Amino acid sequence: MNSTLTRRDFFRSLAAAPAATPWPTWMPRLAFAPQQTAPRGDVLVVVFLRGAADVLNMVVPFGEEAYYQARPTLGIPQPDFIAAGTGMQAVDLDGFFGFHPSLGPLKAAFDEQHLGIIHACGAPDISRSHFKAMALMERGVEDERGPASGWINRHLATYNTGNNSPIRAIGLGSVLPQSLYGEVPATAMRSIVDFHLNGDDRVGQQLYRMLRGLYSQDSEIGRVGRETLDVIDILSKLDPAQYRPEDGATYPESTFGYNLRQAAMLIKAEAGLEVAAIDLGGWDTHFGQGGSQGLMASLLSDLGQGLAAFHADMIDYMNQVTVVVMSEFGRRVKENASLGTDHGHGSMMMLMGGHVNGGQVIGEWPGLEIDQLFGPGDLAVTTDYRDVLAEVVGQRLNNGAMDQIFPDYVPRPVGAIK
Repeated sequence: MNSTLTRRDFFRSLAAAPAATPWPTWMPRLAFAPQQTAPRGDVLVVVFLRGAADVLNMVVPFGEEAYYQARPTLGIPQPDFIAAGTGMQAVDLDGFFGFHPSLGPLKAAFDEQHLGIIHACGAPDISRSHFKAMALMERGVEDERGPASGWINRHLATYNTGNNSPIRAIGLGSVLPQSLYGEVPATAMRSIVDFHLNGDDRVGQQLYRMLRGLYSQDSEIGRVGRETLDVIDILSKLDPAQYRPEDGATYPESTFGYNLRQAAMLIKAEAGLEVAAIDLGGWDTHFGQGGSQGLMASLLSDLGQGLAAFHADMIDYMNQVTVVVMSEFGRRVKENASLGTDHGHGSMMMLMGGHVNGGQVIGEWPGLEIDQLFGPGDLAVTTDYRDVLAEVVGQRLNNGAMDQIFPDYVPRPVGAIK
């Protein structure tokens, strides 16, 4: 019998079942990896900004005059120490680049060298199609001829950590990202609460004992059932509403903030989580994008506050976690007539973790003068996104099978990981 289907069916059948006895509030621990298996690396958290984020207004090249010539309305003002504190100016990072003011909460992680930026980074695809660009990027391939599975799933399939946890890989949302498609089981989970056994305690106790007895036999179904019940044991003890982040961290009251809270809880619970994928949509800002304030500023506030809270909450775990922030492509350098930006090419990636080569903007900056732009007026790509991911996978996840994770591509060193 297919164990993948058994796990998933098991989860679905129990999600609406009655609850077991109330659990204590302390954080549980459960180790899934047996002895004599490959060493497990960092927990990977991938944040995908869907809709093609305008990275030029996220990490602003305020040292380049061409940026302001192209964006007389949407351009983020240069850092001005006289007017500092107004929330309008870019937050200086290195004298040339600066954060959008709504990403100001991330400056602490940047200064602690836990946050690094790879600018002018992206994929070779020039379709400027959201659907195609996201599909190719999540598959880690250059064209449709590549494997249909996701690059994260191929990493998990080619590196045996001996981890049999049914929540080895999760997509925190209602739909599983394509990066997690493949032979290794992965679960889409909107909320940990979805996996609690809800209902009358007495009935829940009876159901729980019955299931433990049913899956006590020495068989593949029994093993899968016991593993699933073990995870339900853990998830039943985790309540996002009761969770108290460390170091005074305050997650935003948003779906994104809630998902980051859940990721932090699962990492601390040691429930076997290796990869969590989180989406943040809404970045297709053709109309009324705004500059220091407005639509995109609100999106960036959610992103910045969420990642800053995760960094503070997980500060004692930073050497065991790597966060990747990416988008399918960037946007046109010149603002359009609708006070927005159109589909472009070059993008940007952010990495956060204890072993990130942080506190700097990495990569070759191509410039924004007319003769330096790509195609109809886009930021050029000087670093392939697979180069960045390959460093993370190879150096922090301990997997060297790049020929299978990123087929037909030979990654080049970027220097994003220490």
